[in-house]
Amino acid sequence: MFSLKSSHPITTPTLIPKSLLHLHLHLHRHQQQHNHHLPLTPKLTPPHRLVIRALDAAQPFDYESKISDRISKSSKLKIAVIGFGNFGQFISKTLVRQGHEVLAHSRSDYSQSASNLGVQFFRDPNDLCEEHPEVILLCTSIMSTERVLGSLPLQRLKRSTLFVDVLSVKEFPRNLFTQLLPRDFDILCTHPMFGPESGKDSWKGLPFVYDKVRIGSEEARISRCERFLDIFTNEGCRMVEMSCAEHDRHAAESQFITHTVGRVLEKLNLEKTPINTKGYETLLDLVENTGSDSFELYYGLFLYNTNSMEQLERLDLAFESLKKELFGHLHDVVRKQLFGSTESN
Repeated sequence: MFSLKSSHPITTPTLIPKSLLHLHLHLHRHQQQHNHHLPLTPKLTPPHRLVIRALDAAQPFDYESKISDRISKSSKLKIAVIGFGNFGQFISKTLVRQGHEVLAHSRSDYSQSASNLGVQFFRDPNDLCEEHPEVILLCTSIMSTERVLGSLPLQRLKRSTLFVDVLSVKEFPRNLFTQLLPRDFDILCTHPMFGPESGKDSWKGLPFVYDKVRIGSEEARISRCERFLDIFTNEGCRMVEMSCAEHDRHAAESQFITHTVGRVLEKLNLEKTPINTKGYETLLDLVENTGSDSFELYYGLFLYNTNSMEQLERLDLAFESLKKELFGHLHDVVRKQLFGSTESN
């Protein structure tokens, strides 16, 4: 796109009266006769200048640039992370990298860690809530969730605030949210099936379970929930929508059993050997992975998932059944050694 600029103004032609036209012609002839006796000098006329400006690049006043910037900003969220320990910091790195505004609060002072990540840290939850975050993301331990939720000044938040948890159990926070939060607040229960160790390189292909427990019907609230879920979709997570009850049934069979077996093996003080098999290496990795999590987490998986006790009893019965099978075979071998010759007769 170009713009043309002339150094002389362009005037619109007008009709000239005949009397003035004759006078103009007479004066023009007289001037020519007078100039005939003067030496010739070059006639100088101001040149017409063309000013060319390229407008291909986006300008600050450009409409398309403004719309693009507005769309980009509208997709970003103001998220308050409550509980800024290992997992809170782990997830905040991705939130900041994606361009979201991240606030944080924790019982301990993580102001320096937050500053390093580009997160604004608040020691007082009242100050944080007065910032009116769109999303409250609880990254607390299972055992402390009820206490932390009860300590938040909910009256300082906007009435339509979205509450999200990331606990390893789901029915517990769902019941807690529905009981303690005002009806105007939205509720999204989630469980990223990964952590700082398993997700340190990439989240691609890792499962992210969620249940839209209570989301308002307004378009803005539906959009906000989807934008939060897009955080994990954009990282390549395998998105799994599942009810909280169904999640806990599956988690008891998988996560709780995994942690239990890993902690049982940890009690054996297993060590590496010069002849490790692949299977044994897998067991050592299991011990290391489960041992890196706190016992409080394991206890929370047991206490706040009603399916865990059943799985623990099944595991105990399975171990007893396996021992009986082993001793049964041993009994047959010993019996044959002791009485084999006599019974054959």
